[in-house]
Amino acid sequence: MVRRARKIDRVLADVFSYAHPELDFENPFQLLVATVLSAQTTDLRVNQTTPRLFAAYPTPEEMAAADPATLEEIVRPTGFFRSKAKALLGLSAALRDRFGGEVPGRLEDLVTLPGVGRKTAHVVLGNAFGKPGITVDTHFQRLARRWGWTESKDPEKIEAEVAEIFPKKDWTLLSHRVIFHGRRICHSRKPACGACPVAHLCPSFGEGETDPEKAKKLLKYELAGQPGQRLNPPADYPGKPAPAA
Repeated sequence: MVRRARKIDRVLADVFSYAHPELDFENPFQLLVATVLSAQTTDLRVNQTTPRLFAAYPTPEEMAAADPATLEEIVRPTGFFRSKAKALLGLSAALRDRFGGEVPGRLEDLVTLPGVGRKTAHVVLGNAFGKPGITVDTHFQRLARRWGWTESKDPEKIEAEVAEIFPKKDWTLLSHRVIFHGRRICHSRKPACGACPVAHLCPSFGEGETDPEKAKKLLKYELAGQPGQRLNPPADYPGKPAPAA
């Protein structure tokens, strides 16, 4: 299983050599806020919302002092806006009062912030601080079980079990690759098995569409000739939106 898992990661590294966070951000605070907002919505929706949010509240101090009703209205497009606004107010106040207005670079500190669990903490640590972590979102959970890396449904147990399979230095990029694959090919309801580059390594092959031509029609984002979820992606990302005519 370990050999097969590492082969899967090597294939995904070739297919998604450009894998990266799909949330737009310029600093740790922006990534933290964007990740909290990404719960139960798409990264694209968050990326459409955060420019206005960060223009109004660029620092934890300013966000902590925001009028709750105004903040709720700004984040409303991301869904669950009341609870998300409450979390943003709380985590911003905590950053101001306990961490000098800076996002801490330790897991044990991040998870004390309102609305921040291990998944969010690992996103921030891996992508803003360069500290390896496994991001167990819904895509990662689904694929880890399909590939036989775990049988658990508990995110912390999945994180621990997958951590035993891969070297620590690979954890952050592994997370990006698996999530990219889950969003683009190995979907929840209709996985595109016939267009999957790791089909020959997958113990769950056949759960989805196996006909290659039909499977191609299930592909999403840049694999389907469309942009990805970022509005300001890296220059080498093939999902970069075309400039307006």
